[in-house]
Amino acid sequence: MAQPGTDAQPLRVAIIGSGPAAFYAAEHLLKREGLVVEIDMFDRLPTPYGLVRGGVAPDHQKIKSVAAAFDKVAADPRFRFYGYVEFGKDVTVADLREHYHQMVYATGAQTDRRMGIPGEDLQGSHPATEFVAWYNGHPDYQDCRFDLQQERVAVVGVGNVAVDVARILCRTPEELAATDISDQALDALRQSRIKEVYMLGRRGPAQAAFTNPEIKELGELAGADITVLPEEVELDPLSREALEKSQDRATLKKVELLHGYALRKPGGKPRRLILRFLVSPVELLGNAAGQVVGMRLVKNELRATPAGTLQPKPTDRFEELPVGLVFRSVGYKGVPLPGVPFNESWGVILNDKGRVLDPDSHRPVVGEYCTGWIKRGPTGVIGTNKPDAAETVTCMIEDFGQGLLLCPSRPEAAAAEALIRQRQPNYISYAAWLRLNELETARGRAGGRPRVKFTRVEEMLAALGRSEGA
Repeated sequence: MAQPGTDAQPLRVAIIGSGPAAFYAAEHLLKREGLVVEIDMFDRLPTPYGLVRGGVAPDHQKIKSVAAAFDKVAADPRFRFYGYVEFGKDVTVADLREHYHQMVYATGAQTDRRMGIPGEDLQGSHPATEFVAWYNGHPDYQDCRFDLQQERVAVVGVGNVAVDVARILCRTPEELAATDISDQALDALRQSRIKEVYMLGRRGPAQAAFTNPEIKELGELAGADITVLPEEVELDPLSREALEKSQDRATLKKVELLHGYALRKPGGKPRRLILRFLVSPVELLGNAAGQVVGMRLVKNELRATPAGTLQPKPTDRFEELPVGLVFRSVGYKGVPLPGVPFNESWGVILNDKGRVLDPDSHRPVVGEYCTGWIKRGPTGVIGTNKPDAAETVTCMIEDFGQGLLLCPSRPEAAAAEALIRQRQPNYISYAAWLRLNELETARGRAGGRPRVKFTRVEEMLAALGRSEGA
């Protein structure tokens, strides 16, 4: 068989997933000079962009503008999108081996880590990502219900997802109505009776994962006063020493902002956002009906580890916080893909710099790669995926140069399309997605919003003149 990578025989690559990591991998491959590549990108959902569509907060439209760069990638004639095609169900590893020289898994980290405390499964206790997916119109989460009639809510965690959840809960209906939040979530949040939102960090202010722009934005909310306990933003000796040594400007600014909030007087706004530090939930408390009514917290102290990092250690001091709704945002992990080696403890595909490894020999599996959170774990921001994808693509090109490729029996683009048409006749092409996009933005324009999303697959198919099972 002739070496692929030419006009006569392009290098055929399948990418599973269509979020930022997937598109950056496609972009790096398509930009390779002297190499003719054809890319087929698959997603379980009819819509592309992954967390840009389903995870980025609706009041952060500027971040979503990265999708314009992905549209340019998709406009390349060597790119095809197969939406509403589920890996492991509609197409398998064995199928891909018959049609592609290389494949890249870019499926993200799809589940929340648990807190591992008593009461975690009480009614009113939820993973933060379910709430995020619900208000962003993700089809899998439109039947979720969150009791926004509760007056007090706790968000466990101080990372960017926790900040998003707290901010959305504190936004006024007027602010939310100018975003692309789902109609169902907008209606529910209009009726919200929430008065207090607690954000709980297990470490101190200097270690908080939120960024300065995020924490600054929380202090500028139209409908919520921000409150910080002065004693909890005073740096402990170890944190002060570490900060004086590093002189990290961003952390210095973060601590300065938090000290400013501790001095701020309430402005009489309808809601209060309370930031807490050095506390960890040890139990969720329920009533006879199995509903969350409170949370038991332990006060932490920071201790230095042998590696030099500062870790929270529980003390013998406890308190109870009356809350009727809890969102946990304490980390995320990937989900195994059928037939793909996986490291359960790390929640990632077993890999070395993006090369998928055989679990027995720990040698690379020919033709299989990964990128993004399913490769490295849930760290970094959208842009972090670009160098991550570049590392994976470099490995792919190195292996291509050494002839370490799969040998598909049907590498023609038409053969892959015929298989997909047979398995999932309702697959969504990129052209079909662009029609959905036009319809959503037109619906948004009518109400002065960026878009009004279709939030169920059957709605999307109907908008395209199709029906499920057709």
